[in-house]
Amino acid sequence: MTYVIESASLSKRYGDVLAVDDLSFNIEAGTITGFLGPNGAGKSTTLRMLLGLAKPTLGHATIFGKPYGELDEPALRVGAVLEATDFHPGRSGRDHLRMLSRAVGLPDQRADDVLELVELQEAARRRVKGYSLGMRQRLGLASALLGDPDLLVLDEPANGLDPEGVRWLRDFLRDFASRGRTVLISSHVLAEIAQTVDRVLIINHGRLITESTLEELTARVGGVVRVQSTKPDQLALALHREGIATSRPNDHTLLAQGTTRERVGDIALAEGIAIHELLTEGSSLEEVFLDLTSEVVAP
Repeated sequence: MTYVIESASLSKRYGDVLAVDDLSFNIEAGTITGFLGPNGAGKSTTLRMLLGLAKPTLGHATIFGKPYGELDEPALRVGAVLEATDFHPGRSGRDHLRMLSRAVGLPDQRADDVLELVELQEAARRRVKGYSLGMRQRLGLASALLGDPDLLVLDEPANGLDPEGVRWLRDFLRDFASRGRTVLISSHVLAEIAQTVDRVLIINHGRLITESTLEELTARVGGVVRVQSTKPDQLALALHREGIATSRPNDHTLLAQGTTRERVGDIALAEGIAIHELLTEGSSLEEVFLDLTSEVVAP
């Protein structure tokens, strides 16, 4: 399988501080991956190494099979927002985007196109110094979209957005990924991440803690699968044979502990048992995050 992003034993040391420690992970096309960790976990340093802004001490990272600096026309393949404040305050939003467009050989019209995409067209002629933080976040996203990229790398993109803006961002990213494109998003807003991402990477003290789908992660740490069937006794026996504990809140419902909907469904299918309801009742991402990161002791 060819991955959009590959990180192999990536490490970065600043003097005596090991900011990123032997970090390996892969990101598939068409997914939204949440990149999570406490403050100082090494998230920003990792993103900077991915984008060629910092040189690894050891290991390497590639995007579309190459280091970022070796990509042909990287601005047309990768859109990134690491800071929402990297604007000249005296320029209008449109002029800022036109300047960036010209730098990568794109027409001025592209600036207006992306302003419309991020719903900032009414503020296009206003100076950026008058923008709210949420408007600056949208302008940063617009700059990342100029080249119509296949990959977005976003650091705290929901910071400063009101609830309507957060919902807009979630819908925008889902639509972006539904067209086979890829998003890597770093955020502290765990409740929002849980509604947006497909997969989760959690790091702490520069080390990988877990790499998983969101559903598998929340099911594994204290989660359950609720399943309704006309043959709950037969299904319970089949699940027990696979090492899955169950309980019975009522005559037709089983609660399967520490598993996933897919596994329960596969076991039921193999037994020829009809399923009428199959729902994950996992721990919240916040609970899982705090549980996993609290287990790691700094070296």
